[in-house]
Amino acid sequence: MDGLLSQEEINALFNSTDDDTAEETNTATSAAAGPSESLSGEEKDAIGEISNISMGSSATTLAALVNQKVDISTPSVSIVNWAQLVSSYDKPCIFIQILYKEGLDGNNILILKENDVKVIADLMMGGDGTNTSGELSDLHLSAISEAMNQMMGSASTSISSMIEAKVDITPPNATVIDMTNVEDAGKIASFLTKDFVKVSFKMTVGDLVDSELMQLYPIEFARNLYRKFVGGDQPAPAPEPAPAPQPAPQAAAAPNPGMMGQQGMAPNPGMMNMGYGMGMMPQQMQMPQMGFAMPPQADVNVSPAQFQPFMQVQSPLLQTENIDLLLDVPLEVSVELGRTSRTIKEILDFAPGTVVELNRLAGEPIDVLVNGKYVAKGEVVVIGESFGIRITEVIK
Repeated sequence: MDGLLSQEEINALFNSTDDDTAEETNTATSAAAGPSESLSGEEKDAIGEISNISMGSSATTLAALVNQKVDISTPSVSIVNWAQLVSSYDKPCIFIQILYKEGLDGNNILILKENDVKVIADLMMGGDGTNTSGELSDLHLSAISEAMNQMMGSASTSISSMIEAKVDITPPNATVIDMTNVEDAGKIASFLTKDFVKVSFKMTVGDLVDSELMQLYPIEFARNLYRKFVGGDQPAPAPEPAPAPQPAPQAAAAPNPGMMGQQGMAPNPGMMNMGYGMGMMPQQMQMPQMGFAMPPQADVNVSPAQFQPFMQVQSPLLQTENIDLLLDVPLEVSVELGRTSRTIKEILDFAPGTVVELNRLAGEPIDVLVNGKYVAKGEVVVIGESFGIRITEVIK
């Protein structure tokens, strides 16, 4: 052989290259296409509105739990698959599964970042939200499950008012997912192996958390929620029909020129609108409104409102029926012996041995405060080597 390619070999080589290029182009186009659209724009808007209202009430509940200001922004609704979710979110993260047992049929998933869970759990346990070092423990998962239980309970109440049906959930379950394998997520919720609805919120908790909260729905669950939201089980929104044409006015409604000529007056448009075109005589039109008689009203028996008496309790400090729920809450008790006012110069002259006179006489009862609230009076006693206070009067 002379080392040269024949014309047939050259043509075969170019054809093979073109086929490979076309196959790569088709593969790239299919990968970029992403999941197919499965919800209409109106359905997405409705899901966003439902999520916005329900998560707004959840934010109020979370703020009460962590004693911090909580803001959750307007949601963004989209259709994604697992690969797209993994590429746009931190790993690992916490999956909280919400199962509906009444009102709705299905489940959804809340996703929180690991550090956000640590901050919320620390705040719920009385910390300042900065103790986030170390591994995520069962205590963190238990705390965030309780927070999500109360948050989604508030959300369910909001959804109940929107769809006019009772909605209830089971206690949520929190699980750590590394998001590297779709099979791990599929064990929690099978709908994650297909296309699903993603509702994302921006969530801030005081100055400690500025993150993203996501809520995942099965597409069919979102579609059913939309049907209940619009007030029926119609499968899809239909375009509104065109308005029917208004009927033309009847010829009999025209005024009689002869009659107006005999009265010697021009037609009054306002009087015509009041019913002249419906057969009323001019004499009837000139009657004042006060001449019309009101229909007789039936006698109504009116009785004073009856109210249940308030529950009587033994102590003036116990004024609620569910006080047992709060009996283990710690309160700070302080005793105020007295007060006085001094100038800055006098305070700078303080030294060991300086005596400061208070505004209370010797032997006078002292004040007992609970969380800064004045609740009782008492007298100082000595118990062993410690001072104590004997309650002499409870302030009502």
